Amino acid sequence: MIFKEKFKMGLKDIDKDNLLKNRAILEYLENIGSYHSDVAGFGANYTNSTGIAWILLGWKLKVIARPKYGAELEIHTWAKEGSKVATFRDFEIFDENKKLCAIATSKWTMVDIKKGKIIKISDDVIDAYKPETRNVFSEVELEKIAIPKEFQTISEYLVRRKDIDINGHMHNLYYLDVAYEALPEEIYNRRPFDEVRIQYKKEIKLGEKLKCKYANAEDKYIVVIYSENEKIIHAIIELAK
Repeated sequence: MIFKEKFKMGLKDIDKDNLLKNRAILEYLENIGSYHSDVAGFGANYTNSTGIAWILLGWKLKVIARPKYGAELEIHTWAKEGSKVATFRDFEIFDENKKLCAIATSKWTMVDIKKGKIIKISDDVIDAYKPETRNVFSEVELEKIAIPKEFQTISEYLVRRKDIDINGHMHNLYYLDVAYEALPEEIYNRRPFDEVRIQYKKEIKLGEKLKCKYANAEDKYIVVIYSENEKIIHAIIELAK
């Protein structure tokens, strides 16, 4: 089943040169995925009755043509079959002229909200989404992001209330914000980055102090988000032009 929704770009969605920014793209994708889950019976309003929830494991985004402020976008998404512990969702973004602007894929797992543990994804859950077999990228699995051996800069970030979602953890979109804050000024000014990878490793909670390490590795800008004592890797973000 191809699920479709239209989105009108607003002021908060643009960055340099009035172009659609990456955070807004991921927010659109998150929302349409949630709308599809509502239809399938596993959205936010069903969490208490089902006792289960989806947890995002990673993003891969490629921007082909970046729309300008005011454009009306049409986004297509569909679920795909995966393993018993992880599944995938793909996306396509089109402008008013039906031109393909961006493609993305995401990886998800399912948790028992009372036990806080990952559970097997049943066939009934997958069937409710009417999965498709088409892939936007040639690689179905999200490849792991290599952690650089050396870093150029290190910064800290204190997790605030505005960062926290309904599950009591840092919302997945804010990891990208933290990564952008960790970029050196000259690298930050090179945005927009047309390729984005985010690999989530461990949830982040209110009040935690994060250590963010930045490296430039083969024209890819990588930020690794660690716990303050560096014993935990929370996420790895990779940006490229």
